[in-house]
Amino acid sequence: MKWFKMAFVLFFLVIGVRAQQGFKIGLHGGIPIQGEVNEVVSLVAGADLGYLFALGEVVDAGIMTGFVNGFPEKFDSGGADLPHVQFLPLAASFRIWPSNSFSFGADAGYALGLNPGNDGGVYYRPVIGYLMGPRTEVNLSYTGIDTPGQPWATVTLGVLYTFTKNLRR
Repeated sequence: MKWFKMAFVLFFLVIGVRAQQGFKIGLHGGIPIQGEVNEVVSLVAGADLGYLFALGEVVDAGIMTGFVNGFPEKFDSGGADLPHVQFLPLAASFRIWPSNSFSFGADAGYALGLNPGNDGGVYYRPVIGYLMGPRTEVNLSYTGIDTPGQPWATVTLGVLYTFTKNLRR
């Protein structure tokens, strides 16, 4: 597993050096929707950073990373200080554009656990997006992280901004 993590980080760094167009940055927030995560985390917020290459008129592919923070549940903690649950996802990404303003796709890879006791796990994030302008996208996503013993599942709403001219429009 360590080899996989190191190879993925190296891949991200090498591609990032070449990436001069299609740079994307975004924010998202949401709620947990599954079992034990719902008992320890009340809200989720995060940031996205990545680059997508236009492979044609309808397909984009690239890499994404970011930061995901689960805010501890204060209401049901019984007075105990619960920790924030944090991940650093490293993922391959693809989007399909059936129209000029609508996209769907997914990010898939591995999410490194950042807080103590969090080993991370396999990361997947299906995304539906709507282009609000030439560079601004609003998206809805489901985030799943297969952590040992406590799978992570959230639904988030986000905004993504592209720093280059949109070649598709």
